[in-house]
Amino acid sequence: MKKKYRVKKEREFQKVFQEGVSFANRKFVVYRLEPSGQKHFRVGLSVGKKVGNAVARNQVKRQIRAVLQELKPEFPPIDFIVIARPTTKDLPHDEMRSNLIHVLKLAKILS
Repeated sequence: MKKKYRVKKEREFQKVFQEGVSFANRKFVVYRLEPSGQKHFRVGLSVGKKVGNAVARNQVKRQIRAVLQELKPEFPPIDFIVIARPTTKDLPHDEMRSNLIHVLKLAKILS
């Protein structure tokens, strides 16, 4: 993802957490914040240490980014954060994709 499509700064993450609305399923939690005059979506990823060591966390992040890249044209111009729960470590790509799509539909990010 290009830099303009990412939520990077701590205060941006905190704004989405505090002012946004959360949605969850068994594998992911998504926080969404309505648009603030931007032309495109921005996404932040959070994968905690309970998921595993750095290698496992980076692998999960790469898989999430790959799914988000596939769905990129369908996103409205909002900020959202995807948090991976510890059980995502062992998911194959197809299951991770279906779980991520499910939670994004719950959050009304995808139609």
